[in-house]
Parts: sequence; structure tokens; C-alpha cells
Amino acid sequence: MTTVFVLNGPNLNLLGRREPHVYGNTTLDDIETLVREKAGTLGAAIMFRQSNHEGQLVDWIQEAGAQGAGVVINAGAYTHTSIALRDAISGSGAPTVEIHISNVHAREGFRHRSLIAPVSVGVICGFGPMSYVLGLEAVHHVMTERARQAKPSQH
Repeated sequence: MTTVFVLNGPNLNLLGRREPHVYGNTTLDDIETLVREKAGTLGAAIMFRQSNHEGQLVDWIQEAGAQGAGVVINAGAYTHTSIALRDAISGSGAPTVEIHISNVHAREGFRHRSLIAPVSVGVICGFGPMSYVLGLEAVHHVMTERARQAKPSQH
């Protein structure tokens, strides 16, 4: 069974109340429910976590890599500032999809640069809570393909 860590960075615990004109009214608990439902259809196990602390996110990324799990991460503001998260993703070996609820490229200029995108397998942004579901589908696909390619061919 594929395991995916769905990691949420700073202030995402405020979803549903924080800037609803940008992020909508959906709470992080609502998003977790959506992700778990999709995981069930994919046959994937989910570790859904949120922290406002960079080091905790680093620990979870390393844990995912050590377990051979994938990562879907909404790193929030750390996307644009954290070399530590970049290094954790790069060093852990965990296939990672960066996601965002809003379209960061339609927002302030400082949000256009991601430090973690270059070490992620892909980026999904602007689809609201569905960004999480799309991220889960994407990392599950990548992990399934990698596992298939790793199997020795039988002739």
C-alpha cells in the first residue's frame, strides 16, 4: 500500500477563517476529509499533519523519506523562504508534490518564487481544496510508476 504524508505549513490551521476571499471557507478538517476519501479510492494510506514550525515539517519530510512514502506539501509561506524544507525534500528521497490553494502566480510578486519547486516532482496551484486531491493523485501516480519500473521484467 502506498503511503502519502500530506503536510501543511504555517497558518493553514486557520483555513475557513483566514482571508476567505483568497482561500475560501473550507477548513483544514474539511480538506482532510476530501483527501482521505480520495486516498480510499486509490488504496493509499494518509498521514495528514499541520505545523506552524519549520523544524517539525522537516522532521515529517525526513520520516516520509525513511518510510518510502510520498509527500504532498502546502508549505504556506515557507514555500518562498525555507532552504531547510528544500534540503529535506531533496535529501529524503520522498517524491514530493508542492500544492497551493490559491494561484500564487496571480498574487504578490514574492509568492511567485518557490524554493521547494525545483526539488519537487511537480507543483499544483489555484484549484482551491481540489489542489490537495490533485496533488495526492499526482504523487500516487509517480510512486506507482516508479514501483512498476523498479520491478525486474519477466521474460
